[in-house]
Amino acid sequence: MSDERFILKNARHLAARYMEDILREGDVAVDATMGNGGDTAFLCKLVGKTGHVYAFDVQQEALDRTAARLEEAGMRSRATLILAGHETMRDHVPVSPRVVMFNLGWLPGAEHVVTTKTETTMQAAEAALDLVLPDGFVSICIYPGHEEGARELHALLNWAAGLDVRAYNVLHHDFIAAKAGTPHLILIQKNG
Repeated sequence: MSDERFILKNARHLAARYMEDILREGDVAVDATMGNGGDTAFLCKLVGKTGHVYAFDVQQEALDRTAARLEEAGMRSRATLILAGHETMRDHVPVSPRVVMFNLGWLPGAEHVVTTKTETTMQAAEAALDLVLPDGFVSICIYPGHEEGARELHALLNWAAGLDVRAYNVLHHDFIAAKAGTPHLILIQKNG
């Protein structure tokens, strides 16, 4: 666990704090939305030299940025970067991960033309639950401040609320005293 003082910043920060408590050296993790590689690098650090991270994105620019970031940090060998949609993770992840982490939306610093889509996000969330180890976690940060993000939030909340309570523990973080469109976090633990 981090020695830094706990502060409620945002959904992404909360997800990271959970991951610090969950992941250990040697674990396998999936970054379902590679982006600029921040989460991929963070997960690589947590799983250490004997762990591995599988990271997905549909944009070559995201893969290039992530590869450069990992290379610079000396962690490139800890990750497999996959140029494919997260809905294909069953085809690319050969082992059950401890964690699957989603940070939905678009590539930071790029045009907002390419964004995660509700249909493929739902497929990916189902795949994540199938793949994750018993007692493993699926973390989903959702950004409802744009139209597709609002659709994703609605669909994901309905889906998560309908999960079997005997098979999953489901948590929804929502900052209620915040600006409209503030990110949400859904954290799901698969019961072992």
